[in-house]
Amino acid sequence: MQLLFVVLNDTNLLDDLFASFYRAGISGATCVESMGMGRALSASDVASIPIFAALRHHLNESRPHNRTIFALLDDDEVDKAINAVQQVVGDLSRPGTGLVFTVPVGRVVGLPKQST
Repeated sequence: MQLLFVVLNDTNLLDDLFASFYRAGISGATCVESMGMGRALSASDVASIPIFAALRHHLNESRPHNRTIFALLDDDEVDKAINAVQQVVGDLSRPGTGLVFTVPVGRVVGLPKQST
């Protein structure tokens, strides 16, 4: 079992991403509003330090928030889910697109078994 994380920078693509997951057979995911460290630092008192002031200028021109989506998947669903993400956002190696990663899950409590 894997926990898939998707950091989606273009929040306008969220509905399309969920639809793509559904078409791929991914039936559950959770979405939270998120913010990268650079954005958080640019909004803090640390931003008065020159290097962070430059970061603030750069980040104000980009999206202030992103979405982090996570889904608990069987190992055989991971590639389908990543393909579903790429169908919506395109090439994840492009800067500012987002990223996808997985983390192995050793134990889950409270998730009902799905009938197939």
